[in-house]
Amino acid sequence: MAQTSPRSEPFTQADANSIDIASRNDLQQRRPSRVSNIAKKFSISSRAGGTGIENGSHNSADDLLEAMGYTAELSRNRSTLQVVFMSFVLASIPYGLATTFFYPLVGGGPVNIIWGWVSVSLIILCVAVSLGEICSVYPTAGGVYYQTFMLAPPWYRKIASWICGWSFVVGNITITLAVNFGTSLFLASSINVFESSPGVEIFAGETYQVFLIFLGITLLCNAISSLGNRWLPILDTFAIFWTFAGLISIIICTLVIAKHGRHSADYVFRDFDPSNSGWPAGWSFMVGLLQAAYATSSTGMIVSMCEEVEHPATQVPKAMVATVIINTIGGLLFLIPLTFVLPNLVDLIAIPSGQPVPTILKSAVGSSGGAIGLLIPLLVLALMCGIGCTTAASRCTWAFARDGAIPGSRWWKQVNKTLDVPLNAMMLSMTVQIILGIIYFGSAAAFNAFSGVGVICLTVSYAAPIAVSLLGGRSHLKNGNFDLGLLGATCNVIAIAWSLLAIPLFCMPSYLPVTATSMNYASVVFAAFFIIASGWYFIWGRTNYAGPPTHEDTILEHRHSVSAAEKY
Repeated sequence: MAQTSPRSEPFTQADANSIDIASRNDLQQRRPSRVSNIAKKFSISSRAGGTGIENGSHNSADDLLEAMGYTAELSRNRSTLQVVFMSFVLASIPYGLATTFFYPLVGGGPVNIIWGWVSVSLIILCVAVSLGEICSVYPTAGGVYYQTFMLAPPWYRKIASWICGWSFVVGNITITLAVNFGTSLFLASSINVFESSPGVEIFAGETYQVFLIFLGITLLCNAISSLGNRWLPILDTFAIFWTFAGLISIIICTLVIAKHGRHSADYVFRDFDPSNSGWPAGWSFMVGLLQAAYATSSTGMIVSMCEEVEHPATQVPKAMVATVIINTIGGLLFLIPLTFVLPNLVDLIAIPSGQPVPTILKSAVGSSGGAIGLLIPLLVLALMCGIGCTTAASRCTWAFARDGAIPGSRWWKQVNKTLDVPLNAMMLSMTVQIILGIIYFGSAAAFNAFSGVGVICLTVSYAAPIAVSLLGGRSHLKNGNFDLGLLGATCNVIAIAWSLLAIPLFCMPSYLPVTATSMNYASVVFAAFFIIASGWYFIWGRTNYAGPPTHEDTILEHRHSVSAAEKY
């Protein structure tokens, strides 16, 4: 791109806030290249024994971020393994599968539990591969909405990135809400493995009690995420060892003790009973996939941590793919033992809390004390998951605000230099979660809505850049580090097909007939979000939102100059 009217300083978001869209676009086109200085820097690094972008220079990721139009404001303190561990914690597979165990029980029982998990895991692996390819080209905390903007044709890139960005932010916030709310319900159900007398629970679990537990968990997760940011990588590392220790305990205790016996392998891997849902058999199985979809919905959330990773263009794609594989194995290690010792399905489905796992474990080990001992690892993991999701949600909110897409962006884009976190964005996310949590007072099915809309919104946000990339011929991937060619294109098609199915699928109630209690309000929440986001774009965004402050040419020129410096 020809450069004219050089500026002595880089074009920043502050400039964008002080001029209208036409002026901003003109300035972006006239923005000078910093590439000659970057190339010179890498040339010196190469002759000194450095290896260049994403391989050796500590500042290489910051230089690429600068080429994208942003200033590095967060510390890059996470290694590849720590990124994998955080991605694992975001999913927290045993916990995620435990809190949503109700759905496959209603959908079809053992077949839905085991093969539903395997099926969705393979699909999510395709999603991870697809996002990883794109992330290797555009590794920024803006993630999917930034990628959508850069990949889409000019005539619809603004509204496409707007919808994608709002989907990503709403998905992150509602999934975090669902995690913390699910933990509240799961804790209440875990307490009730103890009984004051046979069949009489010791904790009533009234609506206000569950809400207060949720409120306490939400405040705790935000406090740890904000005040303990520097120690979070250590917590994530601990979490993965804690998880597998808990899994080993559950496997041994449930299968060895098996107080009421074990089912046959034929039952575990082949029994399918859709009669409890009221749906036709095929659709019943599909509706039961919400458990697996919810547990794997965090796959792309790790992209929001790109600006706190040493080498994001290589580390984050590897982390996404590796985590899906680890989670698939971990999920099977958790689900298969529980399916072998399942009590009567009708009794499990009838549990008022909608949390059957505590009852399954108590039935398997034959005592309340033993059951709570096996539940503690899941409860601790639930808190770690809440902390991880809180962290990711705050980063994506901050990144979207940084590009002026959220009203009041000048507050939400601020980074607290003392804590090294976007504290204002974190508090905004927390406030929205608490306000939405109040819905529970009006409907006991609120958790269904939170988890459903979280999965739907994240699915939409993941599909947007994948679809735009595929429609554009995937030509941009030749500049990345993770181009899988035909295999990648196949994964793109599978990911998009899954997205088209998931949106209507997870708006469906779990069983028929539909009542006010069984209604899946995810459809209402998602429709409201879509209408509000679209309306707000035409009212405010079309005039005030210009998209990320960068051009493709700047990024490509930077990459090419770095490559030339490495060869030199």
